[in-house]
Amino acid sequence: MDIRRVDENFAVAAQVAASDMQAIADAGYTDIMCNRPDGEEPGQPPLSDLRAAAEAAGLAFHHVPVAGGMFPPEALAQFARVRREASGPVLAYCRSGTRSMTMDTLANPGGLSVDERMTRAEEAGYDLSGLRGYLES
Repeated sequence: MDIRRVDENFAVAAQVAASDMQAIADAGYTDIMCNRPDGEEPGQPPLSDLRAAAEAAGLAFHHVPVAGGMFPPEALAQFARVRREASGPVLAYCRSGTRSMTMDTLANPGGLSVDERMTRAEEAGYDLSGLRGYLES
């Protein structure tokens, strides 16, 4: 697993496996959020298996899927709500981690400035500079 900590309460990762859930819980995460549609690509673990493994490890499991580079306002609002209401650190994952980092940057649950959001993404290893103009408008 390549978990990239963004701050003390949030991290992103590429696709996780059911067998990773206990290690995620042991690392101190309380919530895990999947940002992929179920069955998005061949070989992707079924959402039902991931949810069951997460819950067995004591993690709250959230499914906030987006696809095709589209980030509907209702998905961003749900993402922000999960982040704000989580009882502890949240790990969000997608195919590569970029989608989850983008959702956090767009949803802005912490009310950060554009510069702060760009810096956080860059420090986590994601170049989201293409969003700057959108965020500043």
